Amino acid sequence: MVRAICKDVLFLARKSEPATPDDLPVAADLLETLEAHADGCVGMAANMIGVAKRIIAFDDEGVCRVLFNPEIVKKSGPYEAEEGCLSLTGTRKTKRWKSIKVKYQDEQFRQRFKTWNGWSAQIIQHEIDHCEGIII
Repeated sequence: MVRAICKDVLFLARKSEPATPDDLPVAADLLETLEAHADGCVGMAANMIGVAKRIIAFDDEGVCRVLFNPEIVKKSGPYEAEEGCLSLTGTRKTKRWKSIKVKYQDEQFRQRFKTWNGWSAQIIQHEIDHCEGIII
């Protein structure tokens, strides 16, 4: 189900709770909502659809992926970026990393590790910021 985009800054500033297998329907809604906004959006966190859970969905070089409870465990290559967000007006400058290693859980809640680089890494960092209640 495509959900409305949350623009409540107070809600978005709250740290999200860990996701559980009961949150699989939220992940499905998050993917559908991301796909509905594909013309201007490359990633979303669950709080952007009003659910304070650590779930992100993003376009990973043409493949939409969902990560549960993502956490950056290694990063390298800092750079300055400017980003926009469906939940916020305008763009903001921020520091990002060219390469990140992420610990996360897949749809079966098995722990995984993967390294992302470039654009996908930047998207993931933005969405993990959402999970942490960081509004840039």
